[in-house]
Amino acid sequence: MALSINQFKVGITMLLDGEVYQIIETEHVKPAKGSAFVRTKLKNLRTGSLLDRTFRGQDSAEDAYVEQRKLQFLYAQTDMYHFMDQQSYDQLAISADVLGEGTKFLKDNLEVIGFFYKDKVLNVVIPNFIEVVVTESEPGIKGDTAKGGNKPAKVETGATGLVPLFINVGDKIKVDTRSGAYVERAY
Repeated sequence: MALSINQFKVGITMLLDGEVYQIIETEHVKPAKGSAFVRTKLKNLRTGSLLDRTFRGQDSAEDAYVEQRKLQFLYAQTDMYHFMDQQSYDQLAISADVLGEGTKFLKDNLEVIGFFYKDKVLNVVIPNFIEVVVTESEPGIKGDTAKGGNKPAKVETGATGLVPLFINVGDKIKVDTRSGAYVERAY
């Protein structure tokens, strides 16, 4: 089904040049002279890249039905990561290319959101914050703030980052998966 520019709203997904895009921003403009047009900011759901595009009155785009499914991480095997669909209980393997940087924060039974177009995985979004256990870290020395109060640590998923000096091996911490930064101690 073709979408006219009057139907463009934030959140709509469309097919352009063989890629699936989602409208992030839209601005309908009706100048005093000339025909109306729509300025949009589009996000490629496969790569995450942004695109600014202007559509004129006669332009249209193909509607793309993108399905969101809850997935649960099961295990990793070489470059393939195996998930279970929470509704159908089917298992599916997703390559590391689709997951991107999110692979370093996957842990057993983590629930993620998968975006599918025609039963093909476009993207997988992991939660913004996860709780993990610190597995490796240097012991913090009381009063040692010469390094700015942080020390390197490795967590159970294999990711590394900086944590405050008071964090020890075995502590549970909350991590921001977008940046890999320490947020707070989890209890």
